[in-house]
Amino acid sequence: MTWHRGTALDLRNDGKRDYDYEQDYDYGLGQGDPMLHSGEPGTDFGRTLSAPALHPLMPAPADLDRCFPRYRDFNPAVPVWCLTPDSTGWIHRFFDTNPISPSGRFLAVFRLPFEDRQPKPGEPGEVHLVDLQTGSRRRLAETIGWEPQLGANLNWGGSDEALFFNDVDPESWTPFSWMLNPLTGHRQRMEGPVYHASPDGRWLVAADPRRMRKTQPGYGVQVPDEAVRQHRGAVSDDGFYLTDTATGKTRLAWSFQDLLARADPPVVIETPDRMEVCAFHSKFSPGGDRLMLSLRWFPALEQPRWNLFATDPKAVRFAWVTVRLEGGPVHCVVGPEQWIKGGHHATWYPDGKRISMNLNLHGDGLRFVSVCPDGSDLSVMVDGLPGSGHPSLHPSGRHLLTDTYTFEPTAFGDGTIPLRWIDLASGGERTLVRINTAQPCSDGVLRVDPHPAWDRSGRFVTFNAHADGARRVYLADLATVL
Repeated sequence: MTWHRGTALDLRNDGKRDYDYEQDYDYGLGQGDPMLHSGEPGTDFGRTLSAPALHPLMPAPADLDRCFPRYRDFNPAVPVWCLTPDSTGWIHRFFDTNPISPSGRFLAVFRLPFEDRQPKPGEPGEVHLVDLQTGSRRRLAETIGWEPQLGANLNWGGSDEALFFNDVDPESWTPFSWMLNPLTGHRQRMEGPVYHASPDGRWLVAADPRRMRKTQPGYGVQVPDEAVRQHRGAVSDDGFYLTDTATGKTRLAWSFQDLLARADPPVVIETPDRMEVCAFHSKFSPGGDRLMLSLRWFPALEQPRWNLFATDPKAVRFAWVTVRLEGGPVHCVVGPEQWIKGGHHATWYPDGKRISMNLNLHGDGLRFVSVCPDGSDLSVMVDGLPGSGHPSLHPSGRHLLTDTYTFEPTAFGDGTIPLRWIDLASGGERTLVRINTAQPCSDGVLRVDPHPAWDRSGRFVTFNAHADGARRVYLADLATVL
């Protein structure tokens, strides 16, 4: 792929959008005075363990109460605040990405301009910043590089001075990303897009976000169909791209051809020359030295195929592979022979030594499983509990947190879902929060997934919901259950 090159500001003079900082940045509070609210402490399970320390600038619960309203429906077991209380359309990115800045002071969120349909190419959404100390919010940028599930793929870098998000050049329909300093408004254009940033912010990894909707819309960017490349087989000139944020330059780091040729164990694809191979998720390990890369493929036809999850879901096959940033072996961690049993949503353990996911490993339903990065020791994490949603481990390794899709058996059946808190040692489970995620649009791409994401301290969790008829972002304090 050839990435469009541009200047740091890359002004757009198409009559509709102008990417000059002064046009794109709202000074001051932007949304008026902070909302005041007071509330009672959340229910305590009686645990006496000390809570994880706050980040230096992370507000204490009493300060959060002064700035944000509490969520109290169904008597949450932990304190919960709504961080976007005055409007709708808000999401944070994904369960593997902490939307709270490294200092703990700011929250990066995306705002959908509408919630009743998917975006058309060129329709903008907005990047916003919430100050967790004051409750104020301001608009940072407008972008046409987004879709409804992950927005513009907002990722913090190594400090509060680096926030990455996607955009698209409307003349060439080439995706790229910005590195924005929210504190000053200065931005630098990266040559390639972002899906996931390394923990220190030095590297960005991404598939071609234009092609992600070949299997599943919602995670990349919208461009005209004719701007999306079509190819068959494990090609050598597409795959996963790496951007060096120190230079802004992007290169193809792992081609489909290279990954499939080197994978050990192998990724088994029958008649690969007849398949359309696509790249999807990509994520750095917590240490930044390894990556997980998601491959998908399906039979290619004469006419381009789109949204296979809706049009022909049984035709899609999957594999996760792992690689090292500095080179070395490629491992197929979970191949199609396991995925075909049913599974979803893998991510790194906090220490980077294993990978967790939902998988119907033994044919008795989804279970929480884990596997080593080389594909060895695939095993169930806890017996007797059904898997669901977007699972991730607390940094202590003792507990697992996940949400639930509204259609999964672990949901309540009325549009509300639990945030499930599972003790891996005892097998016990608690519902920390029960909250609505059902929304009125029939298009599943517009669904509201909570995507519970840990902050860096391992104390707070950010998640999405659709309570009180609005798409909003929430924060839960888990200090009393740790």
